[in-house]
Amino acid sequence: MTELAKGPTIRRDAGLYGYERALIRRGLTPIAGVDEAGRGACAGPLVAAAVILDRPIPGLADSKLLSEKRREACFDLIMANAVDVSVVSIPPGECDRWGIQRANIEALRRALARLAVRPAYALTDGFPVDGLGIPGLAMWKGDRVSGSIAAASVIAKVTRDRAMVQLHEEFPAYDFATHKGYVTAVHEAAIRKHGPCAEHRLTYANVRAAQEKL
Repeated sequence: MTELAKGPTIRRDAGLYGYERALIRRGLTPIAGVDEAGRGACAGPLVAAAVILDRPIPGLADSKLLSEKRREACFDLIMANAVDVSVVSIPPGECDRWGIQRANIEALRRALARLAVRPAYALTDGFPVDGLGIPGLAMWKGDRVSGSIAAASVIAKVTRDRAMVQLHEEFPAYDFATHKGYVTAVHEAAIRKHGPCAEHRLTYANVRAAQEKL
């Protein structure tokens, strides 16, 4: 990944689309934002999304700052108005085999590669994605300063949450619909009581400890 294209310094008050506007002024468009959901969970898939926008999305923000109702509304607006969207899901078994860091990078890379519209520049949240033949920038807390990344965070989060609700129907003992596979007291108690299921990441310390006690 490269640094942001040479040009004017981006002001702190430039708003959620300041980076995109700066890149467009330098002729670097389309711009793809990429983000993931589920890195910190001990169950369920790791989901990454890539989004190309050509207009602001009303009410958009980092998915973690939005209520569930607002995320769902933004999801629908993004899907209806984005130039392109791609989503990639990495199952728990692959997260275990690769390790979460490699799985995270691979998910971001796949999401970018699967866009039907080839981006000229990529903005990623936290992790650089190399080997795609386009310049880009890895941004700390990018989902709070880039509209494209915020859009990707919403798509990834809503997609993953919906998948966890479906998994709750298959594995009701773990209450995936409530905690979405993240570590909570209720989830920990369920893992200790029932042992891990097929959707748990066996390399995570709490899951491995519960499995060893069976």
